[in-house]
Amino acid sequence: MTRLIDVENLTLQFDTDEGRITAVDNVSFDLEAGEVMGLVGESGSGKSVTAKSLMKLNASNAHYSDETKITLHLEDGEVKVMDLNGSKELKVIRGGAISMIFQEPMASFAPAITIGDQMVEQLMIHTDMNKKRAKEVSIEMLDRVGISDPATRFKQYAFELSGGMRQRAMIAMALSTKPKLLIADEPTTALDVTIQAQVIDLMKDLVKEFGMGIIFITHDLGVIAQTADKVAVMYLGRLIEQGPVREVIRNPSHPYTKGLIAALPSLDDLDVPLSPIPGDIPSPLERPSGCVFNTRCSANLGARCSTEVPQFTEVVEGHNVACHLYTEEAAK
Repeated sequence: MTRLIDVENLTLQFDTDEGRITAVDNVSFDLEAGEVMGLVGESGSGKSVTAKSLMKLNASNAHYSDETKITLHLEDGEVKVMDLNGSKELKVIRGGAISMIFQEPMASFAPAITIGDQMVEQLMIHTDMNKKRAKEVSIEMLDRVGISDPATRFKQYAFELSGGMRQRAMIAMALSTKPKLLIADEPTTALDVTIQAQVIDLMKDLVKEFGMGIIFITHDLGVIAQTADKVAVMYLGRLIEQGPVREVIRNPSHPYTKGLIAALPSLDDLDVPLSPIPGDIPSPLERPSGCVFNTRCSANLGARCSTEVPQFTEVVEGHNVACHLYTEEAAK
């Protein structure tokens, strides 16, 4: 496979009224063309902020560390994302090589412009299509994501569509430019299970057809198991476990990953009570020292967990975990 993107030492802070807070801390990962990576974690873990960083879409009060490196590998050469400035330079990644399906489609569509006009405009900006061809492609993509009577929907405004239909239109718009990398932020949240399955199948087809890479952000580990090749688990701005999706789900190593999986309902025994992770994710303003999960961890080793940041240890080939339980074992 061909390397598509490298993210190295991504650290991102925001200036707020309460001071500068860390949203993403030293995150590194890579993605191959034709590969799907699932990014999972609770709300507030930093998943969406990480994804937006790949397109430099975070707000103006964002500050990236000098060590942050994001390299996109395209046919005509490497693109150093952190070096891009201004709308003209950023057009290469924003809607061109990278597309994003946002979590809230109502906030992503301009309310006074029809869905079709917005789809046609972005195709004419990022491709060499004329207006007639852009309209044909837009209607075809609306049809492919399961929108009935797509030619009519093409002429409608976002407020005229249901929540699920707006989400599908957002997906169609993101996919229509055939990006090299698709960032999907909770793309199936508002969809019923049949349309959800249809959208997942569509994404799989496009990966095969165009060799597209996908970063799939979701809380649903069931969707990740069906969709992703590998998974990265995130907590309070840090990656704490990474590996092949089946290996991580069948053999979770980090106490947090184990907690996420234990919290899922079991269809085999409906009487088994749910097992939530105790406590709440801390505020970034009260970020714990050492391991960021130590305040909620049942396997807490004490002083070491609260003072030392754990480094990644390979559990099995390709499966890495950042936990002192494993750094101690490796040291024996």
